[in-house]
Amino acid sequence: MDKDQSVKILSYYANELNTQAFAHKVQGKVFAAQGFEKLGEKYAEHAVEEAGWVDKMLDRILDLGGFLTVEATKAVPVHNSVEAYLRSEMMVSKEGIEMLRRDIQKLSDDLTTADLLKAYLKDEEEDLNWMALQSELIAKIGLQNWLARQM
Repeated sequence: MDKDQSVKILSYYANELNTQAFAHKVQGKVFAAQGFEKLGEKYAEHAVEEAGWVDKMLDRILDLGGFLTVEATKAVPVHNSVEAYLRSEMMVSKEGIEMLRRDIQKLSDDLTTADLLKAYLKDEEEDLNWMALQSELIAKIGLQNWLARQM
């Protein structure tokens, strides 16, 4: 098993997810401030969930004898438009899912880390499916009707 490769991959995802968790928290506050309480709660909960994945990845790095690193978080746009946010998030999710699939294949000799990333991949696919469904609902019932359901 190439522990260095596993640690490198896990460190990348832990740092990226840390950024995303904070971004979801901020975005949830924006939506709640706009009066869309349900959407605000959804993204606040999503932030906590992502932070939980960060914890699992950090624990696995330590189990492997690796060192934890903290990287500067990159700037992430904050959206006032729900539609713009969903489009942006769907793009990020699609790219992330493809990257996860490639990285899981690289970990064929570290089944524990591969299983952790597979579980995270499943969670990301569920998130992408939820966002796609919301986009479909917006197209079917109109943005204003969909937003009314988010209050």
